[in-house]
Amino acid sequence: MLGFADDTSAALTDGSQTMMKRPGFHTAIFALVLAFIGFVVPVPAYAERSVLTEKINAYIDCINRESARAYSSRERYFSWAAKTGPTGAERIIYGTYTIYDPKSCADGVAAANAKEPHEPELEALGAAYVDAIVKLEPLLKEADDYYEQQNYKDDHMAKGKALHPRLIAAWDAFAAADQKLRAAVDVIQDRNALAKLAEVESTEGRKAHFYLEAVMLRAKTLLRAEKVAVPDIDKVNAALTDYDAIVTEADRYATDNKEGGLGGMFVSAAKEYLKTAKQAMRRVRDHVPYSQGEQMMLNSGAGWTVEGSTARLIKDYNSLVDSYNRGGRF
Repeated sequence: MLGFADDTSAALTDGSQTMMKRPGFHTAIFALVLAFIGFVVPVPAYAERSVLTEKINAYIDCINRESARAYSSRERYFSWAAKTGPTGAERIIYGTYTIYDPKSCADGVAAANAKEPHEPELEALGAAYVDAIVKLEPLLKEADDYYEQQNYKDDHMAKGKALHPRLIAAWDAFAAADQKLRAAVDVIQDRNALAKLAEVESTEGRKAHFYLEAVMLRAKTLLRAEKVAVPDIDKVNAALTDYDAIVTEADRYATDNKEGGLGGMFVSAAKEYLKTAKQAMRRVRDHVPYSQGEQMMLNSGAGWTVEGSTARLIKDYNSLVDSYNRGGRF
């Protein structure tokens, strides 16, 4: 979970994950050293925290609206085209997807970045994201028109071949900008999630609010451990143990406090995600390959139906995010 103090909570790592935004309460913000992208976010006063929240929210709005669709457009294209580009001899030609008009994203980021006090490095990442998505959108529309009209039948795929390197460059630029922005937001919100959790426990004790935040924080840690090319089984098991413990504790609290504000649907979503995370861990630990049928499901966009798959893990994590966004009271 990306949890940002004051007004924002979010979860994200890549285009397949949704981000959360939900009203919160005021907490202290730590100094954040974003070493991997080379800048420091200073400790702001309360009024400055509100502005920083607005900036983060603007970036979240962009990512939630644009990123998944942008990544899907690339996946759609490469579902039929070779990495070296189309030839015109393909058995099936799907073209690609378009993305949403980026104007609202661009306007939102511009407005947020204009507010003082400024965070130049963070704002630069937001602006870079906008620049990438604004350049990608018309190119995808051009490609979509070309393939939708089947013009490749008239020019022997000449334009398709010419579009290929432009599409690759635009997708690569977008992915780089998206990942850097997500990483920056991720770090900021992770640190503030810890601050938020500490304050909740200090002021309210281990009640519904605490369990909402604690479950989401450990859920995201678990997702990060498993959602990598080569999972470290020891790190996965450690994250699983921590997440299992807090879900068990939250379940016990919800059972013992029917009117305590922690809803059954949230607990159920947390337990379903735990089950899937265990299945994913076992697939890695026991070296269980995907069957031919499972590979077909993964390649067709129905990977969420495959037990222990990353797609299923993300789906269940996003369901948990949705329950959290509803306040966790259902």
